[in-house]
Amino acid sequence: MTDLSQWQQQNEAYLAEALTWLRQRLGGGFDDPEPDDGARPKLAEIDQTGPNTDLTEGLPQWHSQDATELPPPALVLLSQRFGLSRFEQEVLFLCVAMELDTRIANRCAQVQQNPNAPYPTFALAFAIFTDPAWDVLSPERPLRYWKLLEITQPRAQPLTTSPLRVDERIVNYIKGLNYVDDRLATLLIPVETAPSHLAPSQVQSLESALQELQAIHSTQPPMLQLIGPDPLSKQMMAQAMAQELGLSLYRLPVSLLPSPIGELEDLVRLWQRESLLLPFTLYLDAHEETKISTQLEQFLTRSRALMFLSTRDVSPQLTQSVITLDVSRPTVTEQEALWEAHSGCPESASLLSGQFNLNTVAIQDIAQTAQARSPSPKELPDALWQACLNKTRPQLDRLAQRLETKATWEDIVLPKEELNLLHQITEQVQQRSTVYQDWGFQQRMNRGFGISALFAGDSGTGKTMAAEVIANALQLNLYRIDLSSVVSKYIGETEKNLRRLFDAAEDGGAILFFDEADALFGKRSEVKDSHDRYANIEINYLLQRIEAYRGLAILATNMKSALDPAFMRRLRFVITFPFPATPQRLEMWQKAFPASTPVESLDYTRLARLNLTGGNIHNIALNAAFLAATAGTAITMPLVLSAARTEFRKLNRPINEADFRWQAPAAVAARR
Repeated sequence: MTDLSQWQQQNEAYLAEALTWLRQRLGGGFDDPEPDDGARPKLAEIDQTGPNTDLTEGLPQWHSQDATELPPPALVLLSQRFGLSRFEQEVLFLCVAMELDTRIANRCAQVQQNPNAPYPTFALAFAIFTDPAWDVLSPERPLRYWKLLEITQPRAQPLTTSPLRVDERIVNYIKGLNYVDDRLATLLIPVETAPSHLAPSQVQSLESALQELQAIHSTQPPMLQLIGPDPLSKQMMAQAMAQELGLSLYRLPVSLLPSPIGELEDLVRLWQRESLLLPFTLYLDAHEETKISTQLEQFLTRSRALMFLSTRDVSPQLTQSVITLDVSRPTVTEQEALWEAHSGCPESASLLSGQFNLNTVAIQDIAQTAQARSPSPKELPDALWQACLNKTRPQLDRLAQRLETKATWEDIVLPKEELNLLHQITEQVQQRSTVYQDWGFQQRMNRGFGISALFAGDSGTGKTMAAEVIANALQLNLYRIDLSSVVSKYIGETEKNLRRLFDAAEDGGAILFFDEADALFGKRSEVKDSHDRYANIEINYLLQRIEAYRGLAILATNMKSALDPAFMRRLRFVITFPFPATPQRLEMWQKAFPASTPVESLDYTRLARLNLTGGNIHNIALNAAFLAATAGTAITMPLVLSAARTEFRKLNRPINEADFRWQAPAAVAARR
């Protein structure tokens, strides 16, 4: 027989003995088919004569005689954990007995001389139990404070004669059924991550926090605040710590906390009651919150039990005792070791750990997925890289627009100096791991591990294409930041949106492309009101995140002079995209039409004399192709010039008709 079965038998035996004692207190056995009211003491008689001294003084005492030292019965455990007096324990069992023996209700009505009162009351308890205490009615005493009992008090009815009913959760606990209260179960999410997933650096932080926790001797347990950008790493740390403390862990998103103060107070007491009934603790998830809300602050202030609080950054608003634990993902070296251990492709470990910043669980999942989908060892490195991209995409896709990168080095046309700078950016991204990790530069730097670049130039000069070329060369996702979805008129929301964006981008090393950056990174304004002050705070936050971002951030602007000088100093690359000269325009026209496009005797030298940007040339080529497809002919000079005239009008450029007239060379030679 298992220990649980033995304990259940012991618990049932104790309840049976306790019921026998209670029947005696209510006036003898219940075996008579028709109760003889004259033979049973009434409430008035008990009040006059006092308790029957021949009856047992109190509930049965429990003494373990089992060599296995089984835990006490549930009623005894509950009384110990909530600090119930003997009288409070008796009142509680009187109410529990209503659920254990259906005859108790009838006897309550008989003793109270009221057929309409088949329920226990405080008055009944005062009459039938020895050593009653009036403080049992106090809302600060355990029975009412912990809501072990429910009081139904009709209007104008005294509290002492109002019906009492034991809470269903407490009834089940005393019966031996111990599970999370239904009212909490709808809010709580079990955390079941494996502590074995912790990296060595995380284990070291865990041991340090446990030592600090054990050194605290206060009666009020401290709160453990976990800070860091990775929610899963923090959950794993909390789960490992809870396991060391012998506790189960449940996550409660702070967004589910009720606003009404009364409901919030009920929730606080409910969870604290559960923490006494079950070995479990809470993981309050406030990772997405920029500050401690009023509801969360009230919840933390009123709680008197050990719990975890997950936030992105340290919160100075907390007033209670706090142990702050900075939880990071595994270090780059640890990630490389994990890739070597799980990927089946050790030669890719350095490249993957240098580009992607992932936790232990993600690395194991990606490695397993890639190995399952890769048909041969030669294809495994590409499969691992693609699996990393797929793993990190979903979160960023909700925050920014992903661009399809089709442009290559052969497609872009720039002067030699600007083209070399683009190659340098690409090479620095590829060699980050070597310089920072292997060559030790990271040990001398506190920030600036990422690469930031400014692309400045007129519209259509190739800024977006250059970003696509770099992303294509690096095989990374390119995301254009939609300013309308980032900037908010509500104070603090812009900062919150940017934090989500950068945190998501960190995982996959994605390339962030801020188009029209002057609208977001413009000069800081003079502080005239609170909105100016918060706008400057947002800009400062952006500068910090751009500098701390591990990946590549590209900012594009048509107005370089509009950017904040402080921001310009923090950029590693500034590339000016000039208006294309005639040689560049000639090369652009020669690359404007795909190889499969039917063209006929195009004079690229003549077209290069048109003063246009690469974006304009692309528009003209595309429009000419549609004109030719509609006419059922190849693309000819008259069609291209017609499309060019349309483009000039769109740009409000002055049109010299001589520039758009075309005569074939043969016709010109015939006239001569």
